[in-house]
Amino acid sequence: MDQIKVFSPATVANVSCGYDAMGFALETLGDDMIFTKTKSKDVVICKIEGANLPYETHKNAAGVVAQMMLRDSKANFGLDIQIFKNFKPGSGLGSSAASASGTAFAVNQLLGNTYSNLELTKFAMQGEVVACGSAIADNVAAAIYGGFILVRSYEPLDIVSIPTPTNLVATIIHPQIEIKTEDARKVVTTQI
Repeated sequence: MDQIKVFSPATVANVSCGYDAMGFALETLGDDMIFTKTKSKDVVICKIEGANLPYETHKNAAGVVAQMMLRDSKANFGLDIQIFKNFKPGSGLGSSAASASGTAFAVNQLLGNTYSNLELTKFAMQGEVVACGSAIADNVAAAIYGGFILVRSYEPLDIVSIPTPTNLVATIIHPQIEIKTEDARKVVTTQI
């Protein structure tokens, strides 16, 4: 396989008391991404539609995850990445997580499905570091595992899938304002 197109779902996190512990993936809202193998070992973000995101690989959640995975696996190829954002970054719906987790999933497929969901989550968490300054797992794990997840522990990382009722419906209402996760975290006190 030399190319893969993936849909990476938007997610809702912090659905429990406290932060970074529980989240779920949405079924119909998310990003479309196309990954094409190249002969060079470089990772290039060649197209972004729907958002003003950095093309510099080391500043882009998708780019960072792809670089880390190709380096870790000692891959003999590089990637051209196209990102089609179908919802607004800063919306509270895990925009950076969609890019990071979609990349982890796609690169894993191009590598022959060598990494587990837990390992993919760890890679995707590094995309979150670039995007929001924290290695958080709730949004990326929800996108990778699907449905509801619980981050039972960060040290060591332990993710639990939670059964999702088949008739559950989520209604997302967005006030059309942008709040970056990194900025929101600065407002919250470290101890409550």
